[in-house]
Amino acid sequence: MTGLNFGGGSEFAAIRLWTSPPHVLLIVAMSFLVNCRHILMGAALAPYLQHLPARKALPALFFMCNESWAMALADARKRAASRISLAYYLGVSSALYLTWVLFTALGAALGPAIGDVEQYGFDMAFTAVFLVLLRGMWRGARACRPRLVSLVVAALTCLLLPGAWYVAAGASAGLLVAILWEGQP
Repeated sequence: MTGLNFGGGSEFAAIRLWTSPPHVLLIVAMSFLVNCRHILMGAALAPYLQHLPARKALPALFFMCNESWAMALADARKRAASRISLAYYLGVSSALYLTWVLFTALGAALGPAIGDVEQYGFDMAFTAVFLVLLRGMWRGARACRPRLVSLVVAALTCLLLPGAWYVAAGASAGLLVAILWEGQP
């Protein structure tokens, strides 16, 4: 799963939802919803990738993750360029991909010996990465309205409904607000 689904959020969601027997449709639906953000991320990269033929752009998008996306856009903005540096993007993406796959394998091998990593606070790493990425994307309070609505709706749903419905509720609310408030001051 790690090599084919380069999306940490959906992998974490799948693991948390895993039961015996697994509820495959629920896991697939939650993975789809969590990874829907890649549609928006890909759309944000599209103007920077227009110069590439599809045979190069599509494989490049396979390796897109939150970090490579944010770093490629930040690099293009820093250089005031109309296109991302494909060499920079692929360098960052391949390093992140290889690190993700290798450390997942290492975690699977050493996991039984380490035990519950939450007792060491390692579960905070995922949240910390997202906070750093969000800080780098800060464009003012108005631009963050969909994220704030998504957060509030997800938190309320988590408190009020059992299961992982907060993922779907938060993602749907954020997308709806982004669509409704598009272009409004």
